Amino acid sequence: MPSSSLVPASILLLATVSTSSLAAQSSNRAGSADWQTEEAAFLADPVQLTFNDQFVKAGESYFSPDGKKIIFQAVEQTSGTPPDDFYAMFVADTVRDESGRTRSLENIRKISPEGSANTCGWFHPIDPNIVIFGTTMTPPTDDTAPGYQRGSGRYRWMFPPEMRIVATDLSTADGTVGSLDPLVGDGTSYTAEGSFSPDGRFLLYTSLDSGQGDIFIKDLATDEIITLISKPGYDGGPFFSPDGRRIAYRSDRHANNLLQVFVADLAFDESGAITGVDREIQVTDDANVNWCPFWHPDGARLVFATSAVSHRNYEIFLVDAAQDDEATPPSMKYGTGMRRITFGPAADVLPAFNVDGSEMIWTCKRGASETSQLWVAKFVADLASPSAMPAGAYGRSSSEREAGEK
Repeated sequence: MPSSSLVPASILLLATVSTSSLAAQSSNRAGSADWQTEEAAFLADPVQLTFNDQFVKAGESYFSPDGKKIIFQAVEQTSGTPPDDFYAMFVADTVRDESGRTRSLENIRKISPEGSANTCGWFHPIDPNIVIFGTTMTPPTDDTAPGYQRGSGRYRWMFPPEMRIVATDLSTADGTVGSLDPLVGDGTSYTAEGSFSPDGRFLLYTSLDSGQGDIFIKDLATDEIITLISKPGYDGGPFFSPDGRRIAYRSDRHANNLLQVFVADLAFDESGAITGVDREIQVTDDANVNWCPFWHPDGARLVFATSAVSHRNYEIFLVDAAQDDEATPPSMKYGTGMRRITFGPAADVLPAFNVDGSEMIWTCKRGASETSQLWVAKFVADLASPSAMPAGAYGRSSSEREAGEK
């Protein structure tokens, strides 16, 4: 297993909690008492999609290209027996109203093998019946579940060496190992965090094969694999830009437990194969933990979760990540236009958009059960007019200002 230094800082929470910090934690969890008003410039009509009566916790969710399904990881509630220690992978149909808004989920089904550990599901961009995800296939050899460890005071994230990326066809998927088609990883080193290029030709992923978290690309047309990002620290969570010419990811580049968001311009040969990186751009550079970046469909902005407001209450922010060209206004470039999107109680993390950017889905604890569950809202920000959005890179809510949070 990799050392603790490889654990993404996004999930390494503070170690020892003093009496004063406990008070701050309580205040941080409260967030804004009127979070819907605070979020109104970005998010409208938020709807909870998963609930504690079915799932102990749920997280990391993505829409299918046609918006008719989502894929997500969750721990199911069980009757009479303890729930599983590890996340399983689920797919569900979205139920939408007359306007096309997602209102609920139906036909929720598990597609991962019993007892396995799973993460990072993703839909094929052309065929929404094909999905990929990271799985150990069988119970991992390390039986310590991810979660808060009382002894160390840290959140422990798993890097099971058995984890590899598989594909399955939802028309025949039955949650058995036989229904899974291995794509990358041989079960000897953690391989996960996979996503496709917009045309489906390339598989982008992270692996610990070299002993640290590096980003790789597999050309599914030729089966060639190249190392794309191999820098000190853990580089992971990569996604292609909507035009397939760049990738966004997070990195613990300085091994200081402060993740930063990066973008890289990709290099191509005459055949259209990706050959490497032309340029790497650091989008955030601060004393915060910034992680899970995801592209807005316009390709000029990213959403991500950050500890800028509080290490006990991660929030989702929007930042400019516009490609450098003549059409880009001087005021809009990498790292500019920072805006806070969420103001809810407890953590808001893992944001993702549907294909046209009209909805954002994310994981948060603002429901009655105060457990991590999936929410979705209409994304209403007027991105063409930054002046129409509230300013302030690290703006606090009214209740946070009154509480004097730091």
